[in-house]
Amino acid sequence: MSGDTSVFSESFSQTTTTQKRTLSALLAARLVKKRHQSENEQDLQEAAIQLLNHHQNLGDLLLEVSPPPSKVLCSKEGNNCGKPEVQTLPVNGDSILVSALQRQASKLGVPVSVLSARTIVERIWELSMVPEGTSRSVLLTTEKRDKMACLIQSSKNLLSHNAFSRLLFCKEIWKAEKPPVLEVVWHLHKESIVSLEELLESNSKSAAEIDWLHNDLRLLCSDPRDPTQGSEVCWQIFSDFVTVLVRNAFQESQELSNLKRIPQVCFTVLDAMLSWVLGAVSNDKQEQESLRVKAATFWTHGFDVSVYRGAISVGTLKQFFIHTLTQILTYEPQLKVSDAIGMQSEWSFAKTCPLLTSLYRKLFVLFTAEELMAHLQQVLETHEVNWQNVLSCVSTLLVCQVQAQQKLKDLLTHLLTSAFEVYELESMITAFLLARQASLEGPAVFISYSEWFKISFGNASSYHGNSKKSLVFLLKFLSDLVPFEPPQYLKVHVLHPPYVPTKYRPLLLEYVSLAKTRLADLKVSIEEMGLYEDLSAVEAAAQPRCQAEQDVEKAIVLFVNMRRIPASVMEASIFRRPYYMSRFLPALLSPRVLPDKPDSQMTFIESLKKADKIPANLYSTYIQACQKEKQRQLEGVSVEMKSDKPREPLCLLKAGLNELTHLISDQDKVEDVSAQIALVSEVLKSIINDSSGDLFKEPSIKLNVVAPKLEPLETEVTDLILKSFCQNLLESSKNNPPNRHGNWASLYVKMLCGHRLLLKIVLTRLLQLTCHQGPSLSGVHILGLSAFVIDLHESERMVPLVDTGVHLVSFTECVTQLLTCSTEESMTFCLRFCIAAVSYGLCKLETGSVEEMQAYVPHGIFKKLQYLIPRLAAEARVESVEDGAESVWSILSDPCLSWKSSALALWRHYNFRKLAKLAEFKLTFKDWVMAELDVQPGRDALSESERQEYQHWACYQQYLQACPDVGGCAGDLVTACTVLINAILDHSQRSKTVNSMQPLGSVLCWYSNTCYTDIICRLQEMVFDLMLMQARAVAAGALHEDGHFLFRLIRERFSKIQINQSLSSQLVQQQELHAITRIITSLPPSVLLRTNLEKKKICLNCEEFFHFVNAEQKNGCFRACVLPYDLTVHFFRGLLSSSIACKKPSHAVNAVFTECYLKCPLLMSSAGFWWPKLEPVLWSQWSRLIEEPVPAELQKMADCQIWARSALCGKAGSPPSDSPFVLAAFLYFSFLRQSSNKNIGAVLGGINEDCEQLLVFLLFFSVVDLISSKLHHTETMDLLRAKECCIDIVKHLEDTGNLIILFHVQEKGQSPYQVLYTMMPDLQIELMPLAFYCLFPSLDQNLLSSVMKRQDFLHVALQMYSGMVKLFLDGVDVSTSRDKQPSSKQVDSAELMGAQQFLLQVISQCPQESFAYRKQLEDACADLDPEVKAALTFRLNPIDNDSLYEEPDFL
Repeated sequence: MSGDTSVFSESFSQTTTTQKRTLSALLAARLVKKRHQSENEQDLQEAAIQLLNHHQNLGDLLLEVSPPPSKVLCSKEGNNCGKPEVQTLPVNGDSILVSALQRQASKLGVPVSVLSARTIVERIWELSMVPEGTSRSVLLTTEKRDKMACLIQSSKNLLSHNAFSRLLFCKEIWKAEKPPVLEVVWHLHKESIVSLEELLESNSKSAAEIDWLHNDLRLLCSDPRDPTQGSEVCWQIFSDFVTVLVRNAFQESQELSNLKRIPQVCFTVLDAMLSWVLGAVSNDKQEQESLRVKAATFWTHGFDVSVYRGAISVGTLKQFFIHTLTQILTYEPQLKVSDAIGMQSEWSFAKTCPLLTSLYRKLFVLFTAEELMAHLQQVLETHEVNWQNVLSCVSTLLVCQVQAQQKLKDLLTHLLTSAFEVYELESMITAFLLARQASLEGPAVFISYSEWFKISFGNASSYHGNSKKSLVFLLKFLSDLVPFEPPQYLKVHVLHPPYVPTKYRPLLLEYVSLAKTRLADLKVSIEEMGLYEDLSAVEAAAQPRCQAEQDVEKAIVLFVNMRRIPASVMEASIFRRPYYMSRFLPALLSPRVLPDKPDSQMTFIESLKKADKIPANLYSTYIQACQKEKQRQLEGVSVEMKSDKPREPLCLLKAGLNELTHLISDQDKVEDVSAQIALVSEVLKSIINDSSGDLFKEPSIKLNVVAPKLEPLETEVTDLILKSFCQNLLESSKNNPPNRHGNWASLYVKMLCGHRLLLKIVLTRLLQLTCHQGPSLSGVHILGLSAFVIDLHESERMVPLVDTGVHLVSFTECVTQLLTCSTEESMTFCLRFCIAAVSYGLCKLETGSVEEMQAYVPHGIFKKLQYLIPRLAAEARVESVEDGAESVWSILSDPCLSWKSSALALWRHYNFRKLAKLAEFKLTFKDWVMAELDVQPGRDALSESERQEYQHWACYQQYLQACPDVGGCAGDLVTACTVLINAILDHSQRSKTVNSMQPLGSVLCWYSNTCYTDIICRLQEMVFDLMLMQARAVAAGALHEDGHFLFRLIRERFSKIQINQSLSSQLVQQQELHAITRIITSLPPSVLLRTNLEKKKICLNCEEFFHFVNAEQKNGCFRACVLPYDLTVHFFRGLLSSSIACKKPSHAVNAVFTECYLKCPLLMSSAGFWWPKLEPVLWSQWSRLIEEPVPAELQKMADCQIWARSALCGKAGSPPSDSPFVLAAFLYFSFLRQSSNKNIGAVLGGINEDCEQLLVFLLFFSVVDLISSKLHHTETMDLLRAKECCIDIVKHLEDTGNLIILFHVQEKGQSPYQVLYTMMPDLQIELMPLAFYCLFPSLDQNLLSSVMKRQDFLHVALQMYSGMVKLFLDGVDVSTSRDKQPSSKQVDSAELMGAQQFLLQVISQCPQESFAYRKQLEDACADLDPEVKAALTFRLNPIDNDSLYEEPDFL
């Protein structure tokens, strides 16, 4: 020390004196100082070691954390350069710990590795100890975790000095009094001190370590601590250890290690944990929220593929998952098949424990539906299974994987085929259980059990239909099931029994008897079962009265659809009479206030009454009760209202839909969406109980499209459903376009399709919102509802057709038809709705082909856009140079775009233009006209001039020159005019059909509230151009004789209508005829005639118009034998106008008149009726056209009118015309117009000319009026006047002998009266027998006796009576007119009886000469009633009749 002091003193003195020293001198002095310090440290270290040896504690020493290694600068001896060098000195903690362990081991005589292992184990055991009274924990406290970190560091130091043995350490751990805490083992494993594999492999007692690991893993899953207190550590421990267990338990061949025992240990632990989870599942449902279930749920995270983070191969994971699935399916197979049969209704997806369904879904991730179904089949064939787990697994698989549905059908086919090949019961029962389980998930997943049973066993080609042995096998199997079967399946088997050949029917009856006995034991009556009850429904059937009410509703729907009493009701009235009388009829005849206009229920009741299916006393009681009910309401008596269903299910529905929205918005939980939708479906069942059953078999649902109404509860439920869909769409669209939304929307819609009644309610609400409240909807609502319609269209095969009361259409077409474009407001909404729908549909498959895009875009909505965009946005009428290439979704998602900008962007989009080129999506010229006719001019978005400009653009630029492939006319004006007329007529029929359902259904209202006038103007323009072209062609001799386009069109339309001769077709024909007449009269009159060039002369041709009048117009006259005035005057004006083109106009007019006499007498009789109005019009027109006297035939018509007036005054001179028919027409119609009460007989008495034909024609007109009076139920005075007129004419015909020729003129080949039947409407021709038996029994006896002397009178009377009988039999099929007055050809029984008595009188009084034509009389009476036939036979065989009175010859 003295040397050091002298050096320091010297250095200090030199510094103070000189203040400067060299660097080498300073370094030399520092090295000398450091050398002395190092020697002092070594001395101190030795002294410390000696002190520790006397007072050391190795356990505490292990918890000391050593500082980082010290670094010093030193000069190596022999370093000539004297450069400093970094030197690492021994770390104090390390050297002390190692030295202490070495000295202690030397003292104890054990290796240092043994001592270090024991010491560390002691410290671990101390960390694992818990205070008395507390439960064991697998996690360390914060303080112990810090100590463990120090212990790990010390262990690492020992390993680095080779002072620690892993093998000895593992042995020491297992020798400890208690096993270590799981977190301690994890730290050792994670820090590579000792891996879990090494620890488990080192213990020879496998059972002990399995028990330890199993218990600690359960405690780990059950850790209740808050996430801030260790859940992260818990999750890390769980994921690391599960990875170790799976990797070692399911090693692949190339991964086999030297560890021999560890695979079995890991395998056993995993199985034990699975059994623990399944044990938690099997607990009562009330305990599903217990800690055990929560702990088990934590363990199922081990089946998430993401847990392993690529540490395990996919092959190993598949082995693990498939083994786990097998263990689940075979876990504790205690339930028998008989138990499964009775209990499986509680094992559907929605009713299964969520923990188990979640586990199933995790296991399904790595496999296809085909692989899973194949494994299920293998397990069923090779193992004894737990039926509850198997069937719940099947339900989960079907709900979560759509492809599994077809695979299950294939498996069922395989099982049934195998069963009947070797008559194996196991395959049979397996197939039945699987089919029933699948049917529990609803029709969106699988067909109902009743449908499956009928498909599998309901026909001769079924599995059992090939032999008696197969049939016996099936019936024996079903019989064995009877004691265990739930009643709903027994009902299916009884009401839809398997196919059995006739000779084996006793075998089936034996089974049916057994099943009915079982149902009786269960107190379930088939007799009380509803007509339309769901036979395979799991839920308990509705109460008989509720079921009867549902049956009534369904029966009325079927009655309206089929227009006849449903067969099920007729069968029930015979074969199930107790239910029909005690349940069905009381529900149908429940007292109510009857509507003024009979509704569908009242019509149904009346039909049943007519069919004698309602007792008269019951019907009268019903009517009286309804009157009392009406009186009660008038007096203000309160009616008891039905209470709503409990509110709790609505809360569950809201929660379920909110959870669904949450899952859809979270990309990591997309796989849970299908399961959540299934849960929502189950909640909906509890709210809207759809017990319609066989409704699924019906192809359509009835919707009130005019005024859709819902109950408050139904509105609330549907609003929740639609609101949820809109929210889900918005959530999905925040980051992704629709083509990356996944399949949630499709699953959502399919779920709704599985609830038929709910679907009907949702569709009704959708119609309310879109078609009746559309303009008030916000943009978000429009987007959501349009997307919902597109998803419905995508699932169109599952959505039933909609019965609108007029047609059966798809729901998308129904919405399209009801989206009107009649006003500016409706056009704007329709445009926005269709833009959103088409954009959404195109974006769902934006990169697909045109053919694929068709499935996502309804062509009706697409056509709406093609109509509206050019109409409301004039820019779209100009052909775009470039196709828009921007994303379709940007059209909707850009908030800066207005509807007009969005419309133009979509119009120019390349995908839109691709679809527009397809025939199905092209808006044709006819489609455009139909849409334009819907517009109300007074509320149009365009002004009158703008509308005219737009219509000219559409007609002449868009369609006239376009090729037919794209809906155009190829420049042909005839085609364009034909399209216009067809469209007007079709629109007229459609509008009247729709208006007939509404109180506004007026024809005048339709004409005034549409663009009918505008379209007629466009038609007139085109017809005028066409007439100019034809006139030039006639002048040039180039006109082709291909018929008049107008009458060709009329013939085609009427030929389609007349295919069906029902009354409804006749009404349609009348409406069509009215619309055609209105169109004809709006065109130039000359269009009714054609001009032909014959022998270089222009001639007029009216053949086609004559045919039209004789074939069609005669059946549509406002009164018989008289055309409407506007059509009559139109023709004659056209005749006069067209005659100007001829060289001699008067000769042309006379020639046409001559043709009218012969070919179209209806025109002449119409002219006679309308002549007072017609004459001034024609005279004025002729004087304007040409300065010549009127044509001779026209003058004759005027002279006939003068003669008729003179005849009425008793001053008749010579007839001016040689046509008795024309004279009779003018005379009869003038007689009807007279104001005096002079009868026709007095008028005829003043005519002295020979007038037999005139009298016959007069009788014809009077008989026609007589029939009209009977047909239309006019006043009694009109009927009597018509009959008196007929009798007066008959009296004047008495001497002529041609009295009855009018009633059998059709049989005459050549007769001047043959033309009469071409004038009469077909209905009046059929009613001629009614006129005969109304007229002749009214004749006085003398006149009648004179008539009966005619040889052919009896034959005519027999023919007329045969016609009466036919009218009586056929009259029941006709309905009533709109004013509820019968306008039918029905003959009542009193009229028929009167005709029979008159005919019997005629037969008895006719002279024997009347029976000369025996064969004709026998043919005429072949179909008559027996009494008439017997009377006629008596008169035909007088000799045989006399023999009846002779004495019998017994010899």
